[in-house]
Amino acid sequence: MFVKKLPALLLSLFAISCSANEVDIEKAIEAKLGVKVESVTKAGYLGLYEVYADGHIFYTDEKVTAMLVGGDLVRSQQAVNLVDLKNNRNVTAERLRKLTAIKFTDLPLEQAIKQVRGNGKRVLATFEDPNCGYCKRLAKDLLKLENVTIYTFLYPILSEDSVKKSKQIWCSADRVRAWGDWIIDGKAPGGRDNCDTTAVTRNQEYGRRLNITGTPTIIFADGERVPGAVPLNVLEQKLNQQK
Repeated sequence: MFVKKLPALLLSLFAISCSANEVDIEKAIEAKLGVKVESVTKAGYLGLYEVYADGHIFYTDEKVTAMLVGGDLVRSQQAVNLVDLKNNRNVTAERLRKLTAIKFTDLPLEQAIKQVRGNGKRVLATFEDPNCGYCKRLAKDLLKLENVTIYTFLYPILSEDSVKKSKQIWCSADRVRAWGDWIIDGKAPGGRDNCDTTAVTRNQEYGRRLNITGTPTIIFADGERVPGAVPLNVLEQKLNQQK
């Protein structure tokens, strides 16, 4: 059972006499918080409205007199979770998976390192920084997958050294081997980093547009994105759901 103690946040709902316009809520939130609101929908619980902005979900009443938020909306990765206790469902988590989904066919796959194992029918994509410890952990589990195609987007966000290593790997004659040598065996990439590395730059720009703030980030064929190095059994379960 995943239900945990909810954040100790106080929500004061005020009496209202008419239904709110979702456009009005959007404008009010943008004016109060200075963030771009992507969507406003009825949450279906307690008369609340779900507001999705800057990669976060939070909740407000229809007059925008109070809000449920987790930490700082813009800078914090904390989140308030709306939980359906009757069905034991984390409603917020489900909605975030839907709202942050990425259509797999929209990914710029030509900017990724492509690895094919077996028949390659199962597919996934990852955004990874070469100096990310969790990426190195994930790489060991990815080695155990069979009949899979893996698209690795070099996404250096941790340091200038990450940028240099990403460019060196991209400039290698055998990118798959260079990536594996480093991320699994710790053999630093050598050679030049001054070939056409616009793919790395574009990955950085693309990832920022998608609000990918950490590595690794995994994207499955159904569009679901998962942050972090998930266990091998979870990878297998998701990949086996592909048709």
